[in-house]
Amino acid sequence: MPQNRKPRPGGNRRGTIHRALAATPCITILRETHDTPPQVAARLAHAGGFNRYGEPNYRAIWGWNCLAWIGGTFADRDERGNLVREVVELRREPKYPAVNRWHIERWMPPESYGSPRQWYAQSIERENGISIPALGPYPSRGDYEHCFTLEDPQGGFLQLTTAAAEHIAHAIEYARKSPRPAGKRRLNDRQQREEAAYDQWAYDVLDDAVPAFHRQPFVTVL
Repeated sequence: MPQNRKPRPGGNRRGTIHRALAATPCITILRETHDTPPQVAARLAHAGGFNRYGEPNYRAIWGWNCLAWIGGTFADRDERGNLVREVVELRREPKYPAVNRWHIERWMPPESYGSPRQWYAQSIERENGISIPALGPYPSRGDYEHCFTLEDPQGGFLQLTTAAAEHIAHAIEYARKSPRPAGKRRLNDRQQREEAAYDQWAYDVLDDAVPAFHRQPFVTVL
């Protein structure tokens, strides 16, 4: 388990999950999915580089497309809301509560999550006498973690356009070119500032004219 590891926002907190069952035994979940535009993916990959597996260090992903493992007790109900069954198992559920938004993620190496032994020692929980990893299997190939959600200053939907991707890419490139000590100083500054003040400060450092980053914390690449 990494030192700064927290349950993934909205997607992997243990709890009771409700899903509707169709007339057949299959569980039916309707969700809107979108593929990341190729030109956007290419621009972010060029800006952020690639990891040891040849995958981009940064990616943009639609909320409904981003699923994460969650272990716990699931309560399935029919279309009338009647309880059909409760089951303890692992499922892939939406990672973020904002399922209808674009999210920018950064790849983290597997060692940042600790060893497999540490991972399971800290994530195994018991449900009805059954041991289950609340955060799913150990991320042996690393995993993507949240940087920010693409939305307007009022929290409304913001389309992932080529122009928006260009702003994001410039911010990534700016951070990668910053000297390492400067990055550490920014991290220290962040700890000393109140959350709201830091968000505004980070936005000002990037570019007052970039709506994609307005009121969103920026993660420095070290």
